[in-house]
Amino acid sequence: MSAPTAETVTKKKRPTFKMPDAYVLLFTIAFICAIASYVVPAGEFDRVTKGEVTTAVPGSYHSIEQSPVSLVSFFTSIQDGMTNSASIIFLILFTGGTIAILEKTGAINGLIHNVISKFRTKQLLFICIVGALFSILGTTGIVVNSVIGFIPIGLIVARSLKWDAVAGAAVIYIGCYAGFNATILSPSPLGLSQSIADLPLFSGIGLRVIIYICFLLSTIIYIYLYTKKLKKSKDASILGRDWFPASGLGGEAADSDAEDKPVPFTLRHKLILAVASLSLIGFLYGALKLGWSDSQMAATFIFISVLAGLIGGLAANDIAKTFITGCQGLVYGALIVGMARSISVILENGKLLDTVVNSLASVLDGYSPMAGAIGMYIASALLHFLISSGSGEAVVFIPILAPLADLMGITRQVAVEAVMLGEGVVNCVNPTSGVLMAVLAASGIPYVKWLRFMLPLALIWFVIGLVFICIGVMINWGPF
Repeated sequence: MSAPTAETVTKKKRPTFKMPDAYVLLFTIAFICAIASYVVPAGEFDRVTKGEVTTAVPGSYHSIEQSPVSLVSFFTSIQDGMTNSASIIFLILFTGGTIAILEKTGAINGLIHNVISKFRTKQLLFICIVGALFSILGTTGIVVNSVIGFIPIGLIVARSLKWDAVAGAAVIYIGCYAGFNATILSPSPLGLSQSIADLPLFSGIGLRVIIYICFLLSTIIYIYLYTKKLKKSKDASILGRDWFPASGLGGEAADSDAEDKPVPFTLRHKLILAVASLSLIGFLYGALKLGWSDSQMAATFIFISVLAGLIGGLAANDIAKTFITGCQGLVYGALIVGMARSISVILENGKLLDTVVNSLASVLDGYSPMAGAIGMYIASALLHFLISSGSGEAVVFIPILAPLADLMGITRQVAVEAVMLGEGVVNCVNPTSGVLMAVLAASGIPYVKWLRFMLPLALIWFVIGLVFICIGVMINWGPF
């Protein structure tokens, strides 16, 4: 063998860029926001409370004394973010525990291998059914943050259908958010935004249904085309050869050439899955009729775990140990939600959010109705990187945009939709979104690789939203 040349040695030693861990990325963003609190002028709007909603008063912005985030406050904001996100964090942990128990009983494996196999030649039908179902749950606001609890099931199904983790997570998560981003009936943020803008609740539903259908169809087609690529080549995956990264719940890489082995699907398995399904249906009813949220869903998972374990013949100690082991597998994904929330805590403590909102509103003032509506759309998307909560953005931005829309000759309905779609098109690429980062952590998908997958679809969503914002201006979409 010939000795390696100096050029070869140099190439081997040359460092390659490695995408920072999600925690490192969020920590860096939080640190930049903390530094900004020393240089960006602090300010705030006056607030008024109507019922349970507190909103900003248009035209009341004023400068206040600088509120820099100290080194101590910077680090305590991380714990504050964790505390503020406690309900979602425990929901994620309990999801892992429940899935672990269902897997231990063999019920999930039995279902996957004996039922899902029917879709091996009808994958478009499967994507349509699952995507449409979760989009309905998303557009009505029944399942939004709670979608995290369904991601492990998406990964398990992906194994059976010879997909990668990206496709498994996407059909659940993006399916849900295709509906939520083009919301039709969600009490928050749509209902809240219309209430703040003094619009009739859920008015303008006709055009919103068309927007929702466009979002859903584009999403289904996009995911299906990706799964077709996976069928043609193992190298087509965004994840490379490691289709189920070890850090995610999916485990080792999928072997698309492995032979299927018969897996028993007993009456006991069916009873366990029936209990789990009925419990989740009960939660959905509670969410729709009784206002249940993350805490009640976490409780539902505990109930499922105990009952499924007993039906599956597990001893009490086995149920406890298996549940805790499942929780441990999702600690990374659970705590990242709090890390993302800490960024909002820092911006709030530094009194920067109102300054940003006022600056965006000032830029929009004086434009034509069409340009102004497009500006609202883009401004909402940019603001959502700082305020990842849809309702949080609504209570700050809508009170400013509603009277501004009146002055610019834009209907308030268009202004509200501009905010809804603006935040919607960036929801699934926003690194400050606790839900997104939890989904990626649970499935082991690196953020930069998710961006490669998601950015084209986000761009498609953006264009769809842009077209309908322009249509809204042209038809003077109302009632006002």
